[in-house]
Amino acid sequence: MTDSPIHIPKPSREAGLARLKDFTVHMGHDYAHKRNFDYGPAVDLERDNWRDNVSRLSPYLRHRLVTDRELLEAAIAAHGPEAADKFVSEMLWRSYFRGWLEQRPEVWSAYIEECEAATAKLKVAGGLRKAIEQAEQGETGIDGFDHWARELVSTGYLHNHARMWFASIWIFTLKLPWALGADFFLRHLIDGDAASNTLSWRWVAGLHTKGKTYLATSDNIEKFTDGRFKPSGLANEAVALAEDRNFKLRPFKVPATPSKAAKYALLVHEEDCHPESLNLPDAPSLIIAVAAPESKSDGGVGDAVCDFSLRAVEDAANRASMHFGCETVFWDQGTRLKSLLSEAGLDRLLSPWLPVGPLKDAIGGEVRDADVKWLMRDYDMAIWPLATKGFFPVKKKAPDALRAIGLKL
Repeated sequence: MTDSPIHIPKPSREAGLARLKDFTVHMGHDYAHKRNFDYGPAVDLERDNWRDNVSRLSPYLRHRLVTDRELLEAAIAAHGPEAADKFVSEMLWRSYFRGWLEQRPEVWSAYIEECEAATAKLKVAGGLRKAIEQAEQGETGIDGFDHWARELVSTGYLHNHARMWFASIWIFTLKLPWALGADFFLRHLIDGDAASNTLSWRWVAGLHTKGKTYLATSDNIEKFTDGRFKPSGLANEAVALAEDRNFKLRPFKVPATPSKAAKYALLVHEEDCHPESLNLPDAPSLIIAVAAPESKSDGGVGDAVCDFSLRAVEDAANRASMHFGCETVFWDQGTRLKSLLSEAGLDRLLSPWLPVGPLKDAIGGEVRDADVKWLMRDYDMAIWPLATKGFFPVKKKAPDALRAIGLKL
């Protein structure tokens, strides 16, 4: 066994498509039966494809360097609906979380408030501050947990099962504020997504599905880490956290498709880095590119997260310029967006949808002030409105919803 760190993925569509091509063969039986195993960030000399039990496509999907449709079409074409069902389900979980948060944006606002309150408490609670530092630095003495904390910071990645174990131990064994754990993840996960990250932590804590928690156990960790870890002293029960507020459902309203009109600028941002496949009324006259990964947290965002987001947007902007035959300018937010448009002699802005989360918090006001016309992908328009309650109604309705846009599950 050689302790060689996992390679941080290259932030380009070309790299994403190459990974998709390599993993497509594993999207059926292999994924369904092996996806829960965390073999660790090391190259096992007896196992060439050491982490092909998971896709490692999440950074590309999260920034839409590759799209949900492309992944689903590849899985179905290669394996058929039945064999690819587990992979399809995991894709739909991500879409469900995104649609659910879009229709309850106050959940994101509440998370930000909890982070701010907990951070303020650290200034006066020395014991809590030390416990958080030990957890984030991997110095708790808990087998597995300490490894995952260091792996996350050094690689920008954690296996999904490890994320659940880590969150459970953070909340129920260490009894630390869940919002600060979610913040720790968002600062360091290259694939960190506001919806999936926030709602997954809430689910583990018993806040998303009221009263339903996730308890990490030593036996389960030993089994699914292939015997690498068997922690002792874990909590024996996971009593659901409580909050004395309800979040009102605000049904999602699909924006009108922009009409063909005068010249316009297209905003390319880190939430959607495949501008060539957007449903545009005409080719843009200018690409305005923006990334603000540092907006994810006031606690300091990891270098790998910032680097991937910035370079993904650069890759997208370069492709867009070549595809549409127009110039790109980078908006550094030190300049008003309206000024960029004015200098280019344009008064119309189109943008891929900005989902609830840090980027919308950071630039949403300026984008709306520029009288933006929103572009939504048909996949999101099909799935997001279904996410009014739990996941399983979404899974049940998804085939019909996606069939209407030409995607057969």
